[in-house]
Amino acid sequence: MTTSMKSHDPALDALWMPFTANKAFKARPRLLVSAKDMHYQSDDGRQILDGTAGLWCVNAGHCRTPIVDAISRAAATLDFAPGFQMGHPASFQLATKLKGLLPAGIDHVFFSNSGSEAVDSALKIALAYHIANGQPQRTRFIGRLRGYHGVGFGGISVGGIEPNKKPFAAQLLPQVDHLPHTHDLAHNAFAKGQPAWGAHLADALEQIVAARGAETIAAVIVEPMAGSTGVLIPPVGYLEKLRALCDTHGILLIFDEVITGFGRLGTPFAAQFFNVTPDMITLAKGVTNAAVPMGAACVQGKIYDTVINATEQGVEFFHGYTYSGHPLAAAAGLATLDLYAAEGTFARAASMAPLWEQAMHSLRDARHVIDVRNLGLVAGIELESRAGRPGTRAYDAFVDCFFNQGVLVRTTGDIIALSPPLIISEAQIDELVAKVRRALEATN
Repeated sequence: MTTSMKSHDPALDALWMPFTANKAFKARPRLLVSAKDMHYQSDDGRQILDGTAGLWCVNAGHCRTPIVDAISRAAATLDFAPGFQMGHPASFQLATKLKGLLPAGIDHVFFSNSGSEAVDSALKIALAYHIANGQPQRTRFIGRLRGYHGVGFGGISVGGIEPNKKPFAAQLLPQVDHLPHTHDLAHNAFAKGQPAWGAHLADALEQIVAARGAETIAAVIVEPMAGSTGVLIPPVGYLEKLRALCDTHGILLIFDEVITGFGRLGTPFAAQFFNVTPDMITLAKGVTNAAVPMGAACVQGKIYDTVINATEQGVEFFHGYTYSGHPLAAAAGLATLDLYAAEGTFARAASMAPLWEQAMHSLRDARHVIDVRNLGLVAGIELESRAGRPGTRAYDAFVDCFFNQGVLVRTTGDIIALSPPLIISEAQIDELVAKVRRALEATN
């Protein structure tokens, strides 16, 4: 039986929590002890409606029996198998299943344990490809402001979140430039789906090419839809223009789909939703329904073939992780993909998207709201910031949602981000909206 932890409980002291205001949390802990389908249970026995799919990752809902059973069987059969010069069947089977979901042409999978590792793997693959292709001078990466690509040194270098970068600025990758982000309230406020304004922002790539030389640039990496920095929706035509510019200049295009992969927009990947195929896709989160950590960098055949065929014998790519394609993660991934297929999860998300859009935009008149934006089963509710105290209003609403409304939301700055499990019902969407509205009304 779980014991509820109180303020300043010594049992909380040993853990240094990630991306958390540790002092504030330990003064008023928020602890989750179990979960099922659309709900968590808190340590004081309350049901918490999950409005965020955990951390954008529990797409099929919590503690789904087929996934739990698959992990249990794997743990009792093969707890670990080395992935260096060895293998086990499930990792190959999962790679093959993923190939069937990925856009045509993206047909090789390099497993990691997280989105952060997937991004660093993709950046290394880009460098290895250009070396093997006889262009070793292509070493520069281009990210985007307000982009999030995990917390490895590679990911924070190409990412565009200043607080993540500032403490480590002296050791970031040296050859990195950034495109402008696409969010502009003056043009895009309260857009439903993709905003009409902003495709021209992709032209900033031409300015970087002119300044640096196309022959020095290895890859551009963007989230097709940015989630962690406040749900930034790509303008109509923006990704198409970025793809065309990369093609013109021989630059690889990487889509970070750690959030958008596995049905969040109603298609297997955002690349299919936008009908833009990158050279690489990074994924994680929904691949195992978050039950076991796993990520992957997925690449077009031309990239794999070029790197592999550049070496006559021996190891072709000196990179990998002890737990790449771990047996339990592979089992969870296979069961998760089977569950998505059996329940039509992606198609269901697509069918719920219009209802979701209508419900989210009903918050337009809620207290403090200055913007609502949505795509698929994702929404960002932007609040007017308090003078001199940015981020505090949304944080207070987040705390009220948890303790007083019984709903889990995420915040970044003064933006409330919503991304529920894809199994959410119409009634639960209504409940989520009502509880967020009540929290906003209660927040000064």
